[in-house]
Amino acid sequence: MAIKAPSRKQTVKNKKRQSVSTDSFKIQEILIKGVEDIIEKPSLLNKLKSGKKLRIKLGLDPTGPKIHLGRAEQLWKLKAFQDLGHQIVLVLGDFTAQIGDASDKTSMRKPLSLQEVKRNLKEYLPQIGKILDLSKTDIRYNSQWLTKIKLQEMLRLASYFTSQQMIQRRNFKERWELGKPIGLHELYYPILQGYDSVVIKSDVEIGGYDQLFNLQIGRELQKIFGQSPQDIMILKMLPNLEGEKMSTSKGNLITIVDSPREMYGKIMSLKDELIPLYFELATNYPSAEVSKIIKQLNSHQINPKILKAQLAKEIVALYYGRQEALKEAEWFEKTFTQKQIPQDMVTVVLRDSQAPLLVILKHCFSQGQKSVSEIKRLINYGAVEIDGQVKKTPYEIINLPSTGLRIKIGKRNWFRVLPK
Repeated sequence: MAIKAPSRKQTVKNKKRQSVSTDSFKIQEILIKGVEDIIEKPSLLNKLKSGKKLRIKLGLDPTGPKIHLGRAEQLWKLKAFQDLGHQIVLVLGDFTAQIGDASDKTSMRKPLSLQEVKRNLKEYLPQIGKILDLSKTDIRYNSQWLTKIKLQEMLRLASYFTSQQMIQRRNFKERWELGKPIGLHELYYPILQGYDSVVIKSDVEIGGYDQLFNLQIGRELQKIFGQSPQDIMILKMLPNLEGEKMSTSKGNLITIVDSPREMYGKIMSLKDELIPLYFELATNYPSAEVSKIIKQLNSHQINPKILKAQLAKEIVALYYGRQEALKEAEWFEKTFTQKQIPQDMVTVVLRDSQAPLLVILKHCFSQGQKSVSEIKRLINYGAVEIDGQVKKTPYEIINLPSTGLRIKIGKRNWFRVLPK
């Protein structure tokens, strides 16, 4: 019995027909900027030149509540396609997130519960809306079709592939050789992601290099279901502050909901060698401008710190506006270069005139910006100063004079704490 791909349901609110731009410069910029590889490039180029409205797919599993700059890079590429008039199809993996994508994992990934997925999804759309025009975006949840697949149909899908094909992917091969477990459910993940492409009839799918295997499975399944295989655009991977892959599990990342101050400060702590890649992947600078920056950096024509400040302003401006970016640049210059104490520090008023250090800091982060474990870690690392003195004991009793105390937490958080 053949499996039929579910019919596509139109969910885009804005149904007005939009013309598709075939501007050659914009097309070339889409094909070049931040792109690692394209399968098949001649096919994609011809499609973009044809003026046909293409269905551009990106699948995102909500593994955490915040979107980091690595994922934002993919969304900005979608935005470039959207600006040309193409149809963006965003597949939110509320089903596949419960399995866990093992594409870049050297050990079995812990699946998320449905409650965790729903909690993360609640935060996703407002963040995505910072980049994409949601009124022109077809947003789909793959539970809409994956929960309806019967066991017989799932086994039929699996029969199109072999265990050897799955095991040959790099991370599975490494785990096999090291004797690390590989869950059967992990082998099904690429098939489920590939089936998403069949359901939405995608013309192009975007992803990172670690997703290449899954995206190719999508091409194969589309052929099996009688569809034209999607072209694949593989984007360069944006590293975290330490130069490793930016991911929720690794940490040390920049999210698009970080405060402007936190975002600016994190970028200023970036390693010099990562500056060109961040200009290319995390800003809207054209590729020609990025090439100039690389040339300046390599020939030592400009101080890397100046470039980092420029980079920080550009990234903050993308998410919070130019005025906010300039404000944070001025704050950073006064606080770190001129060593001035910031005048806009947050004032916290406590009911008592004395309290344990941990309790005081919890009041400083009363909006939940940092968890108790994070606060304890900052104290243990010596990142907390009270009137210039480092404090390393979480439960030390702190006396509050009537004039208050000046508390510095980390590099960018300043508070004035007063008794009531």
